[in-house]
Amino acid sequence: MVIKTPRTALITLILVTFVWGSEFTLIDLAMKVIPVNTFNAVRFTLAGLSLIPLLLLSKEKVLRAQILPLFGKGATLGFVLFIAFYTQTEGLKYTSVSNAGFITSLATPLVPILGFLLFKTRANRFVWLGIVLATIGLYLLTVGDKLAFNKGDYIVLICAFAFAVHMLLTGRFVVSLPIIPLTIIQLFAVGVYSTISAFVSPNPAFYLAGNPPLSWQECIFSPIVLGTILIASLLGTAYAYWAQSACQKLLPDYKVALVFTLEPIFAYLTAWLILGEKLGLSGAIGALSILAGVILAETGDKFLLRKRTTHVASPHSSK
Repeated sequence: MVIKTPRTALITLILVTFVWGSEFTLIDLAMKVIPVNTFNAVRFTLAGLSLIPLLLLSKEKVLRAQILPLFGKGATLGFVLFIAFYTQTEGLKYTSVSNAGFITSLATPLVPILGFLLFKTRANRFVWLGIVLATIGLYLLTVGDKLAFNKGDYIVLICAFAFAVHMLLTGRFVVSLPIIPLTIIQLFAVGVYSTISAFVSPNPAFYLAGNPPLSWQECIFSPIVLGTILIASLLGTAYAYWAQSACQKLLPDYKVALVFTLEPIFAYLTAWLILGEKLGLSGAIGALSILAGVILAETGDKFLLRKRTTHVASPHSSK
C-alpha cells in the first residue's frame, strides 16, 4: 500500500486512531493478567516481525550509506517510544486513568510548541484554534471536573513530551530514510528495551502482583492476552507506526498530532459497545469539541488558500 495524497494520509491516520481507541479496552483487560513490560516486549517484537514480509514485497531499497542512520535513528525513535509507554504505565500507579488520558493528550499542543522552539516550524491560526478546541474537548472527555495533580501526573507528563518528540523526530527522519526499515528497527528497539526492563524488574517477568503465579505459557496463551497481543501488535503497532511514518511524509507534525486526539472518542465508543459505559453531557460536548478542532485545522488551510487565490486573481485598477 502506498499513501500518495494528503487526503489518503488523513483517512489512514483516522483508521490508526480508530484502532488505538478500540484496542484500549482490550489492553486494559490484558494488563490485569500480564506485566506491562512483558506485554510490550512481545507486542513490539511481533509487530517488527510482521512487517518483514511487507519489506520483502516492497520496492523500498536501503542504500549502504543509509544503514548506520537507519539503526541510529530507529533506535532513537524506539527509545523515545519506550519512554512514552513506560512513563504512562508507571504514572498510572499513582494517578487516575482520566488524569493520565488527558495529560498524555497534551502531546497535541506540545507538538507545534516544541516544533517551533526546536525547528522553527510555524502553524497557521486555524491550526492553533483547532488545537485549543481539541485540548478543551479532551479535558471535558477524559477529566471533567476531577483534575487534581499528584506524583503520577508529573510522570505521565514525561510521557506526553515523549510522544510529542517522537512525532517531531519521525517527521524529520522519514524525509531521508526508507519508511518500512525505519519502522521495523524502531519496533524491534522497543521490544529490546521492554525485554530488558521486564527482566531487571524486581518482579518476575510473567507474574503480576495480586494474581496467582503463572507459567509463561499460561500467561501468554490466556485468551484475553493472546487476542490482545495479536490485535495490538499487528494493527495497533505494526500497521499504526508504519502508517504514521508514511503519513508524516505528506502531513505536518501538528496535523498528525491533532488527528490523534480522536483516539479517546473511539475508546469511549468501544467501552460503550463492550462494557456499556455512558459518555455523559460533559463527555459529549468534549467529543464534539475535538471533532470541531480537527475539522477546523483541516479546512482552515483550504480557506486560507482560496482567500489568497481570490486575492491574487481579483482585478486591480491603477490610476
